Amino acid sequence: MKGCLLAATILGASAGAARADGCLVGVSMFTLAAPYYAAQLSAATEEAKKLGCEVTTADGQNDMAKQIGDVEDMVARGINVLVIDPRDPEGLVPAVNAAAAAGVKVVVIDSALNPKANYVTLVQSSNDQNGKLVGEWLAGQTKGKPIRIALISGDKGNLVGEERRLGVIRGLVEAQLRQNGSAEVEIVGQGWGGWTHEGGLKAMEDLLTAHPDVNVVLGENDSMVLGAAKALEQAGKTDVLLVAAADGQKEAYAMIREGKYGATGLNNPTEIGRLGVEYGVQALKGELPAGFPKVSFTAPAVITKDNVDQHYRPDSIF
Repeated sequence: MKGCLLAATILGASAGAARADGCLVGVSMFTLAAPYYAAQLSAATEEAKKLGCEVTTADGQNDMAKQIGDVEDMVARGINVLVIDPRDPEGLVPAVNAAAAAGVKVVVIDSALNPKANYVTLVQSSNDQNGKLVGEWLAGQTKGKPIRIALISGDKGNLVGEERRLGVIRGLVEAQLRQNGSAEVEIVGQGWGGWTHEGGLKAMEDLLTAHPDVNVVLGENDSMVLGAAKALEQAGKTDVLLVAAADGQKEAYAMIREGKYGATGLNNPTEIGRLGVEYGVQALKGELPAGFPKVSFTAPAVITKDNVDQHYRPDSIF
């Protein structure tokens, strides 16, 4: 028993030393299954090293229990900054609160977490504002034409996905009202693509079987819309307008340049990952200003053929 207590004391002392002597950043990703998350992790890791911090990372593999264990392990190893993209807005709250109680500065990135949780700030693009801009653009492109939308969503219950699709619909309806004094939007079906290319392809195949007359595909990220584009190509459908509520994946940008993809919202994973670490380290050093916002948004934009060259980087991870 004394040996266990001594080991625990040494572990606690080591963790305390890590917190006192330097900066140890833990980056917990709920998944790395899509290029977006890989780019986010790469940017966060690069920024932490640039700021002179050590870095430890973990892939939750889309498993909430594993991500909880990852966070607990990082705290036990003595991190003093945690940057986390959470798998679930409620399920990760206890792990985040436990980390904060241990003195760790927690910054949430990309995916929402219950704002009652004890974290410094949430860094993300504005799903509502990006979606609104995409919806307004879509209204302009389809003015005077009936719209039959196939909606491809990520995961059921995901708040980010909900914010994105509702933002687009809000922008579309508001723009139609300004243009015509009336609004008409038909969503013929909703498929679930799990945020991946393969999931978007399968969801589009199913939607096409049930609704072959769709003329707009609206996806909650680029990966799923790119999968949907493949399904449409295989079906010989060349007259469907492709739109994503957010992301900015380089393959989507390339298709936008070619006129084969309509628009996407700007959700830069590099900027989000970088800012997450920057704010966490500033909080650790006591350098964040008083009243720092609980949510920190990056600037919204709709990326179309008119401005895609300002954002397209063929050598980027995402």
